[in-house]
Amino acid sequence: MALHWGQVDHPYGDFRARREASVWQRLNRILLVLLIIAIWLVIVSLFVPPYKKLMQSRAEIDNLQQLVNEQQTLLARQTREVNLLKTNVTYLETIARDRLDLMKQGETVFRLETARAKSKPNDSGRR
Repeated sequence: MALHWGQVDHPYGDFRARREASVWQRLNRILLVLLIIAIWLVIVSLFVPPYKKLMQSRAEIDNLQQLVNEQQTLLARQTREVNLLKTNVTYLETIARDRLDLMKQGETVFRLETARAKSKPNDSGRR
């Protein structure tokens, strides 16, 4: 600030111009912030659908992996049974007698049935 005799330089002499400039600067900052938010929202909206699809695919992979594990367990059980049927005569005899309801001479077989659902009552009034 230079001071000259007879001339006073006021720091607030051009207050109105500075005020208008600061208003425009604030509006520019607000516009910049809004522009950044809009760009961020566009970027997020571009990545959300593929992310959802990725999550669905991962869930489907988990379900299919569980199904594969169940099928492998079933395959192992059935392979074991086939192996026993081919190699173990006692096991083969036991399974055959059970499925065909046969028994050896002098043998007593006790069969335990599981409780079944109550049968429907007969419609005796409709005769």
